[in-house]
Amino acid sequence: MDRTHRTDRSEWIEQYADAWREKDPEALRTLFAHDAVYHSSPTARPLRGHEEITTYWKQATHTQSELDLVLGVPLSQGNRTVVEWWATLRDPQRRPGTDDDRVTLPGCLVLRFDDAGRCDELWEYVTPVSGEKIDAPPGWGV
Repeated sequence: MDRTHRTDRSEWIEQYADAWREKDPEALRTLFAHDAVYHSSPTARPLRGHEEITTYWKQATHTQSELDLVLGVPLSQGNRTVVEWWATLRDPQRRPGTDDDRVTLPGCLVLRFDDAGRCDELWEYVTPVSGEKIDAPPGWGV
């Protein structure tokens, strides 16, 4: 489906969230252009293409459990979309050697889409809080 003029990316964002909840790198792969660039951090080397993106995704999600993911209302203009997300989960990989594996991940995705509706560039900004579960504040994400 050609989404060149579509500015509501809610369906794409829900599919991204579902792929995270299901830890499904193949579902994630279908959301990205073949040569997409995924910036998991503004300071890290970008991931390029399906193979690097899905390898990162498998490594990042395989130890996660009890994921509670809430999405904000996406804001779009042209081929760009921004959406906040708030996740709480358990992940022993985040703090190896500690007894408390709770993690709170408030974050934001800045997305650019190609004419086919696939993401061709993603920037992820996240502020992790380890060792506690913090719920999203009232009014967050709207």
